[in-house]
Amino acid sequence: MDMKRDYYEDVQLFSSGVVVFWFITLMLCLAFFPFFVKNYYVYMANYMAINIIVAVGLNLLVGYTGQISLGHAGFFAIGAYGTVVFMAKAHLPFLLALPAGGLVAALFGFLLGIPALRLEGPYLSIATLGFGLTITQVIGRVEVFGGRQGLHTPPLTIGPWHLESDRDFYYLLVFITLLLVLVARNIIKTKVGRAFIAIRDADIAAETMGVNLTYYKTLAFAVSAFYAGIAGGLYAFVLRFIEPEMFGLMMSIIFLGMVVVGGLGSIFGGIAGACLLSWLDLELRNILSIPYLGHWLEALSKDYFSITGVSNIQFIIYGFIMVLIMLFEPLGIYGFWIRTKIYWRTWPF
Repeated sequence: MDMKRDYYEDVQLFSSGVVVFWFITLMLCLAFFPFFVKNYYVYMANYMAINIIVAVGLNLLVGYTGQISLGHAGFFAIGAYGTVVFMAKAHLPFLLALPAGGLVAALFGFLLGIPALRLEGPYLSIATLGFGLTITQVIGRVEVFGGRQGLHTPPLTIGPWHLESDRDFYYLLVFITLLLVLVARNIIKTKVGRAFIAIRDADIAAETMGVNLTYYKTLAFAVSAFYAGIAGGLYAFVLRFIEPEMFGLMMSIIFLGMVVVGGLGSIFGGIAGACLLSWLDLELRNILSIPYLGHWLEALSKDYFSITGVSNIQFIIYGFIMVLIMLFEPLGIYGFWIRTKIYWRTWPF
């Protein structure tokens, strides 16, 4: 019988030997992955890992606490610029500059969480949207951030190691991603996570039961912003260059789309949604190079539309995927995973 009899059964990392086996298999696959694939796929894995951090952090806010945010690109930008400036101007090492940039983003998340105490639903989403748009405009007008010309990242060194390529950066990035995913998973198992879920389900009832709404709502924004800030700092060193126009509204929408597509209120859902949309984002940028489909889209655009608009087909596909998921599986990819497990447990009956 699959019944938990003790609190420690709920918080333990490995529930069975099967989980241990697959975890070790995953670790081995991640360890040897860069040696068997081209550099492009290593870059894709780095890009996915960064989006996993953002999606997991955003899921803590949207999926577990029920607070909608369309301004996470702003926190992402704060983390990216903060990390680069701390290294270039304050001469902090990377391992100190990265969490410092994340803490600055968390501070802004806390400040943005204060209006969340009085705003809900579409009103809160508009407030966070305004924040995200404002941040990029402010960054673009401050000289220390490079203005509209952006910033190049300084050389990345950790002790005696110089991380110059995507393969060098891969292992550090995977380690940080696994660590933050584990932290998010443990947060959900604590009283903080239970308070988040109580606020999502019924905030008035939660307050009646003694949950401090002011504390936990602002904490949810701060933690989620910290995750986005850490991801932004890592993203800066994947691209080696950042500018304000990179952190626009569409980035925030894609972040939210990752959470919705993967599955709200699920760590696994955030990971799955980030991997899927990251892969689509990179693959669809060169959609005209796809055999047969690229030629058909080019001919269609020349006859009926503008050829310059073909690059935006990825956003149409994003929207189409989200509509299909909302129609057939509101729980997202995580819902499909649950159905698959139930099916194989009861197969062939």
